Amino acid sequence: MTTVFITGASSGLGAALAECYALQGAVLGLVGRRGDVLEQLRQRLPNADQHRIYVLDVTDHVALTEAAADFIRAVGKVNVVISSAGISVGTLTEYTDDLPVFSRVMEINVMAMVATFAPFIVNMKQVGGHEQCRLVGVASVAGIRGLPGAEAYSASKAAVISYCESLRLELKASGIRVVTIVPGYIDTPMTKVNTYAMPFLMRPEKFAVKAIEAITTGNSYKVIPWQMGIVAKILRTLPNFLYDFIFSKAPHKARVSK
Repeated sequence: MTTVFITGASSGLGAALAECYALQGAVLGLVGRRGDVLEQLRQRLPNADQHRIYVLDVTDHVALTEAAADFIRAVGKVNVVISSAGISVGTLTEYTDDLPVFSRVMEINVMAMVATFAPFIVNMKQVGGHEQCRLVGVASVAGIRGLPGAEAYSASKAAVISYCESLRLELKASGIRVVTIVPGYIDTPMTKVNTYAMPFLMRPEKFAVKAIEAITTGNSYKVIPWQMGIVAKILRTLPNFLYDFIFSKAPHKARVSK
């Protein structure tokens, strides 16, 4: 029996991953802020009664730790922990009223990931079968190179990529595998507000299948869809002058604090 704990499960990537894992027979711990939506998700999953929901804000580290402890007590061994809670908003450093938005983005996208993983590491080290244990951080191609108007989001996802890499090295000897999933454009509520073209847009159900394949295999780093993986490799190698020329006039995501 596979056991999976997922944050950001009430919608988007988290919900898609929950549905895909449930179809495979996994027992789930589902975290989100909207209790009614989480319950609706749980009810439509196979074997609904075996899944547990935790209604909380991931920036509440005490509540998150308590939820993790409850799930560990309920299932014993936890195989997979996925930190997929995240927000994406436009931010501009020149506006002082964007500072709280910066803090919120970093708290949810980075610090909540640390708080999500922390309670499970001891459990994963103590139980047998470490080769089946996965800590999964959901990053973004926006973390590969900084995007204009998205200083907070790009910075947070770059931090996720580096954090997961550091954690992967730290836990290598334990047998716990750290997997970084790097989505491109996935058709979720987060991307529906975008008013610009989104190349290689992928349905969330298809993303979930590909992500779970990478998680099961234990891939250290996986860009989804594969076409965006090619783009990501090119972006990494572009010299700054050429990257700046191409992306300086890229469309901006709308600010929330204006």
